[in-house]
Amino acid sequence: MIMADNARFFESQDGLKLYYRDFGADKAGTPIICLPGLTRNSRDFEDLANYLSDRRRVITCDFRGRGYSEYDEHWENYHPLSYVQDTWTLLDHLGIEKIIVVGTSLGGLCAMVMATTQGDRVAGVVMNDIGPEINPVGLERVKEYTGRIPPVTSWDEAAGQSKEIYGEWLPGLSDEDWKKMARRAYRENEKGVPRLDMDPNIGEAVRKVGAQKGDPWTLFDSLRDKPVTLLWGAMSDILTQDIIDKMTARKPNLNVVAVPNRGHVPLLDEPECLAALDAFLEEVA
Repeated sequence: MIMADNARFFESQDGLKLYYRDFGADKAGTPIICLPGLTRNSRDFEDLANYLSDRRRVITCDFRGRGYSEYDEHWENYHPLSYVQDTWTLLDHLGIEKIIVVGTSLGGLCAMVMATTQGDRVAGVVMNDIGPEINPVGLERVKEYTGRIPPVTSWDEAAGQSKEIYGEWLPGLSDEDWKKMARRAYRENEKGVPRLDMDPNIGEAVRKVGAQKGDPWTLFDSLRDKPVTLLWGAMSDILTQDIIDKMTARKPNLNVVAVPNRGHVPLLDEPECLAALDAFLEEVA
């Protein structure tokens, strides 16, 4: 496989070889780490990392079981506590003491766990279409397809499948956009056929492990004294207005940015997202 020049690997505490990329390592200011969604990987952040790396160091990573990271033979380990431990191991490996977290969906949940476990190391958080509560309708939709998507035989089929899964939530994308989405979610196997770039057992974990212990709203409360921007896909079936109202009641200074014409999740290339990230970095040194 061909790796980018800034691609690296590190070893998790339980011995898995995990992948990350390091953009703008020579830049000053608090670095940024980008944490992906449930079935996604670090390639979702490539454009954003290039956009931000002229100002900040940006780390993108593949959670275990995704992208170029090794799969875990124990699917029960596919849960936020493992991902957070892996993230801290990566940051320790890089000698990064304090971090800004940009978390998409699952990555945003991990950001809350990070703020709860080592809050003094989290300078601020950007949560992409996620809160401590998940709308049951959207959750069931995600559970239904994760790890169960049928195989494709070509990149055109992969692009079509991406559109079939996400098209309702990402209206207006061009055919080229869907091809780009496919290249981020799929990778060619040894026969040159695209395959979803994730362990199908992640779906088993989602359906069988169940809710994590503890009150997720308590995790959210760990962000009370930190700068937090919430990017909200205004069409989202995961993050609803009711959940946002509960979040702002507990954290009145939460900066909520609605992203029109987007569901779960905004792609982070929308003008509203980029403007919000620019403003956030002005606030967090």
